[in-house]
Amino acid sequence: MNSVLLAVIGVAMILAGYFLYSKYLANRVYRLEPNFTTPSHELTDGVDYVPTNKYVLWGHHFTSVAGAAPIVGPAVAVIWGWLPAFLWVTIGTIFMAGMHDMGALWASVRNKGKSIGALSERYIGARGANLFLVVIFLLLLMVNAAFAVVIANLLISTPTAVIPTWGAIVVALLIGQAIYRFKWNLAAVSVVGVVALYALILIGNSVPLSLPETVMGIPDNAVWIIILFVYAGIASILPVWLLLQPRDYINGLQLFIGLGLLYGSVLLAGRDMVAPAFNSNVPEGTPSLVPLLFVTIACGAISGFHGMVASGTSSKQLDKETDARFVGYFGAVGEGLLALGAIIATTAGFRTLADWESVYSAFNEGGVTAFVNGGGSIMNAGLGLSTTLSATVLATMAVLFAATTMDTGVRLQRFVVQEAGEAMRLTVGKGAATIIAVAVALGLTFGAGLDGSGGLLIWPLFGTTNQLMAGLTLGILAVMLLRRKRTIVPVVLPMIFLLAMTVYALFVQLGTFYRDSNWLLLVLDLIILVAAVWVIVESIGAMNRARQGEGADDEEVEQASTSQDRSS
Repeated sequence: MNSVLLAVIGVAMILAGYFLYSKYLANRVYRLEPNFTTPSHELTDGVDYVPTNKYVLWGHHFTSVAGAAPIVGPAVAVIWGWLPAFLWVTIGTIFMAGMHDMGALWASVRNKGKSIGALSERYIGARGANLFLVVIFLLLLMVNAAFAVVIANLLISTPTAVIPTWGAIVVALLIGQAIYRFKWNLAAVSVVGVVALYALILIGNSVPLSLPETVMGIPDNAVWIIILFVYAGIASILPVWLLLQPRDYINGLQLFIGLGLLYGSVLLAGRDMVAPAFNSNVPEGTPSLVPLLFVTIACGAISGFHGMVASGTSSKQLDKETDARFVGYFGAVGEGLLALGAIIATTAGFRTLADWESVYSAFNEGGVTAFVNGGGSIMNAGLGLSTTLSATVLATMAVLFAATTMDTGVRLQRFVVQEAGEAMRLTVGKGAATIIAVAVALGLTFGAGLDGSGGLLIWPLFGTTNQLMAGLTLGILAVMLLRRKRTIVPVVLPMIFLLAMTVYALFVQLGTFYRDSNWLLLVLDLIILVAAVWVIVESIGAMNRARQGEGADDEEVEQASTSQDRSS
């Protein structure tokens, strides 16, 4: 099959989801109200609660949720063939990811910007909430530790990406000042910012930078990891308008342009998919497609991390409730398009099937490198960009995605630490919570040695933990909708499927960890499995109570009535 046809079909399906299905969800299911007083206005503090232009907030949300996962997941999953990955990404984006992300935003906005962890106590119960915090903490720990390792390795393997990666921070700081302090025109600032970022890419391509192999006896990747965590810790306590928002916004524009370059190259190059649609010759040791496909590709189809970002930072910045459709659903669309691009790059970016099979010689052998090399080959053929420049563009895309996710991840981990403190009746300050969040992630990252390999130690559980989080978030949405006497079918059907695949995958991985004598992952798998079953039972009980009319949201009904009175 030709990659052009696949790209056209995939993009058309995903955009149709936004223009049609998201409108149904916004009007008939979540019933977003333009005059509802959002937390960003009600609780404005200039640090976390900041009313934000929906385009700027979309940039923050999209780049925060995307990370490296929508590249890594599809780039690994194509080992089963490109068709299963394609179907899961497109159908998942349309009917699951967009619905989940918009819903998480709506749920948090209706509850004063509270996180999913805090919402679980209100809608599921205290026992479920405590287990929820365990799952959330482990998920954020995996994201922060693993992405630090991924970014460090990319900065070492592609030194031309160093200048644009760190230069983007300076550009973001200037953009934040231009938008919020000097009130300059957003469109003009956007154009200048994007031009500056691509100028940095050109400079970086000509001036590659590398650290010495060791610095005071510490290997270069460990030095990068330390620098990244110091930066993320500082960024997580700064006001969102100063760095986080403008950095994510301008990165979002740059990354969408990068996707445009990739898809334009696909159209011009007209490459065929060299990988099989269904791979009947998978390497020995490759797990079964069902259920592992549905947890290998999480970000790009549906991801629990999105709900954490939506309820952790984005909901506190939403200017109008109706903006949730653009920020939440269209943010998922952006990630779906990235995942689709990763599928095409890693299956049409090789010249022959033999070349593809040499890379995909074992499960988990694909990944970011396959995306950068395959996508670079397509951009070279389609646009005539040099192989080095193409690799720099795509590597910078991957690094900026991962870095913005890490920024937000550390901020969210700080919120979780503070919420855990509240549950134990302890007051944990912003600085102390940040130090704890960074210290725990650094401890995991360097727990297996200075090479940072510990950061990927528990990564095999990321997919299942992430999808479990998404399923449980959908449970909260179902309870909220039941209390309002609204349809729950668009939420419950994806929830049942997702939780079934996740629990199934946890059992499959349990057997794998036992056979490999991987006792750490075995114990963590058991903890997550017990938490999953327990919270599922609690969620079913909460839905039954909501169906019987218990636990009506008097406060929210009153707020909604007040906003409707104002609008009339």
